Amino acid sequence: MDAFFAAVELLRYPQLRGLPVVIGGRRVPGGAAPGALPGARLREYAGRGVVTTATYEARAFGVHSAMSLMQAAQRCPDAILLPADFARYRDYSQRFKQVIARFAEAIEDRGIDEVYIDFTAAPGGQEQGGRALAARIQAAIAADTGLSCSIGVAPSKLLAKLASEMHKPRGITILYDSDLATKIWPLPARRINGIGPKSAARLEALGIHTIGQLAASERGTLERHFGTHLGGWMYACAWGWDDRPVVTHSEPVSVSRETTFDRDLHAVRDRAELGQLFSELCAALARDLQRRGYVARTIGVKLRYDNFRRTTRDTTIAGYTDDAAVIRRMAARALRRAPLERPLRLLGVRVAGLAPRSTMRAELLDPLDARPAGGIGRKA
Repeated sequence: MDAFFAAVELLRYPQLRGLPVVIGGRRVPGGAAPGALPGARLREYAGRGVVTTATYEARAFGVHSAMSLMQAAQRCPDAILLPADFARYRDYSQRFKQVIARFAEAIEDRGIDEVYIDFTAAPGGQEQGGRALAARIQAAIAADTGLSCSIGVAPSKLLAKLASEMHKPRGITILYDSDLATKIWPLPARRINGIGPKSAARLEALGIHTIGQLAASERGTLERHFGTHLGGWMYACAWGWDDRPVVTHSEPVSVSRETTFDRDLHAVRDRAELGQLFSELCAALARDLQRRGYVARTIGVKLRYDNFRRTTRDTTIAGYTDDAAVIRRMAARALRRAPLERPLRLLGVRVAGLAPRSTMRAELLDPLDARPAGGIGRKA
């Protein structure tokens, strides 16, 4: 989907179309006067939030996802800042995926704003190399949701992902294996999904800047510098080798909720505020599990301190749960094993060891534990 969160907000606030808009932060300072634009100017933001997404008008100023809002304000101070509304985004995510399901059965869900579709057996999937079906899907999504998307059609998931990003927004790009040298190799190596900033920097230190240069490298050299698995994977990607099928169903590994504070919070001095946020995170996490029909066995916490160092602590229970009170009790137990002397920037709660609730025997669900939960600032 094209700038998905921002596009959903523009459906709600059509007067913002054509303006730089940034989505992010937990709350927006001030309030809009009658007749004024919704949200606030980005220059008014003070806090530690990050950009969730931005319209293409804001991206033209160098604003991008995961950038701090303070840095984004330096690049585009006049951008409109809106808080994220994930419930609304999930609703539109379900809507656009339901549209796609009318055209193809084999769909791999890749998150809130992206899917892979197997065109092989889909009606009309081979017309014009897939362009005809892509155009029908694109038009149907626009008609049913008012949103735009970009579609890449290629022989593999790797190339389809690259193709989908070539002509945003509202693009349709068809790639064949024969296009590798002319259309893929000139791209930066960083464009391969999975090569992050650190790996890209290490590649550049070796004089490898493009996918073509990566393909021209010796596989053994890459494996010596990056290890057998990662180095071999990079080499295969550069040559477009990817035989992964479209996976229509997979079980989630973990579910988490976290928040970054507007100011550093101390476990003792700010115990009440942290305790409230902690309870809210646990309740939200429980709702996520219940909505998705899963229960969890491992419950833990994630902390980021004022010096940006991170720590995690986990605890595993005898049964499985999706109950907010049990999650909070066990997360608090894990928390008591974490260092709490330094102020905190971020607090998160995570569950793993997931299983579908429908498959669990009754005695394994919601185990009782009468011991006191403790909480933020309490010593073990």
